[in-house]
Amino acid sequence: MNALIVVDVQNDFLPGGSLAVPDGQAVIPIANAAMENAKRSGSIVVATQDRHPRNHGSFASQHENADIGSVIELDGLDQVLWSDHCVADTPGVAFPEALRTDLIDRVFPKGGDPMVDSYSGFFDNGRRHSTGLAEFLRDQGVTSVTVLGLATDYCVKFTALDAAAEGFNTTLLLDGSRGVNLNPGDVDAAVAELCDHGVHIKRVEETNQC
Repeated sequence: MNALIVVDVQNDFLPGGSLAVPDGQAVIPIANAAMENAKRSGSIVVATQDRHPRNHGSFASQHENADIGSVIELDGLDQVLWSDHCVADTPGVAFPEALRTDLIDRVFPKGGDPMVDSYSGFFDNGRRHSTGLAEFLRDQGVTSVTVLGLATDYCVKFTALDAAAEGFNTTLLLDGSRGVNLNPGDVDAAVAELCDHGVHIKRVEETNQC
């Protein structure tokens, strides 16, 4: 069985949000179509959701004189500092109204520990705690996953890498994802890294690229 993983398609990552991904809104119709196709074929649809406390250590606002985009050490791990985003119980954490959330079987929140970020939908960045996503997928008999969402060079990349590491045959739907490109070339580097780790890269109308 296949599962579709919709990564972090949330208001704060969309135009007008506090950490908007360039062209992020373009993934919504592709995600909706992919979810509809998944349900027609009997596949599982899950979504990940960044859900941070207000004092999360990945927020530049929590560190004196820190710049967004700079890198610090947070509890022993390198951490890029971001603007405050996807704070629990705020509009930014929510899925956009245009996203077909009625097709999602289960949502997996991540990022609740203020001392460690959680890019992947499977584990926090230190791999200290599991979200339960891998266990859920195995319980449903899932052997392959397709990943899309926001952002290609961060949460999508790490979700796909962990999916492959957990033994799932993993495909990235490239045109269903958009990247931050904090540094020029980050998205291309992320795609190359995914290829190197056995993740298949495809577009909606194309066969696998690697």
